[in-house]
Amino acid sequence: MSSATTPLRSGVRRPSGYLLLLLLSGVLIAAMVLSFGIGPLKVAPADVFRIVLERFGIGDAEGLKARDMAVIWNLRIPRALMGALVGAALAMAGAGLQGLFGNPLADPGVVGVSQGAALGAVSAIVMGASALGEWTVPVAAFVGGMVSTTLIYLLARPGRGSGTVTLLLVGIAIGAACSAAIGFMTYRANAAQLQSLVFWQMGSLGSADWSDLAAALPVFLLGVIGMLWLAKPLDMLALGERQAQHIGLDVRRARVLLVTCSALLVGAGVAFAGTIGFVGLVVPHVVRLLAGPGHRWLLPLSALTGAALIVVADTAARTLDPPSEIPLGLFSAAIGAPFFLWLVLRQRPGGAR
Repeated sequence: MSSATTPLRSGVRRPSGYLLLLLLSGVLIAAMVLSFGIGPLKVAPADVFRIVLERFGIGDAEGLKARDMAVIWNLRIPRALMGALVGAALAMAGAGLQGLFGNPLADPGVVGVSQGAALGAVSAIVMGASALGEWTVPVAAFVGGMVSTTLIYLLARPGRGSGTVTLLLVGIAIGAACSAAIGFMTYRANAAQLQSLVFWQMGSLGSADWSDLAAALPVFLLGVIGMLWLAKPLDMLALGERQAQHIGLDVRRARVLLVTCSALLVGAGVAFAGTIGFVGLVVPHVVRLLAGPGHRWLLPLSALTGAALIVVADTAARTLDPPSEIPLGLFSAAIGAPFFLWLVLRQRPGGAR
């Protein structure tokens, strides 16, 4: 429909996807611009724009301190951009996994995918692997995420009598096994590795810079483009695997692509920001309430919402207790844990609907 709203059966009018896309894009841009200037060193939004334009050779930053320019360009801008990429990736992966499993509780952190990706990244760090240069840790995280996603899907596959309980139990088992292996790797780490690993496992964007952003961007783009291309297959899978196959979907190929794209997104997010839970659980549910279950809008709107959420959370993480920095994973857990509990209770017979 071309109107700004879409009617629902209940009579409530839902905003159109285009309107939500515009609004959420504005929210994300505003959150990022504010994050550039907020911190122990405060910089006005107008000065932030001057610094960015000066870097692109469009204007000049006359009158601004070199220190301010260095902090904004070298620290805050790449950090906020990385946060947006990570938030978008985790939210899209959550939406894709929920469609793949046909289960509203599927989330990279809840069902063990994040732990698998973390195990791959931690193993590469502790073992000192560097065969692929800057790509070593992201590739290791991708492999770990893909292996764990594949195992979860094989053990809790839709259509084999598996439901919410099976998915949760399988996810808990695989997550626990990965956590035990991560604990062993942490035990084997030296003092320098241990300090970074402990904070990294709680989630942080503190080390993000332009080189990390350059290494992460191709992986994120590949995963995002692949997931957006799978929007129609996800809608078809919502009918059930047998029905989807009857209407022309190559279910096996769609499964492999969904697992690969989810692993790419989660692996990249974990590799560059550590373990950040519940974004992939909370964001798709909120977006479904606004835009409906169709993946054509659910995936891009989830990406924008997840990006804005992480940018805001990271800004709070680095400004609430200066000069210390609160781990980003604590914020996501504080938001996501109550929401997850509500969803679990909602799945019970007679639970609130």
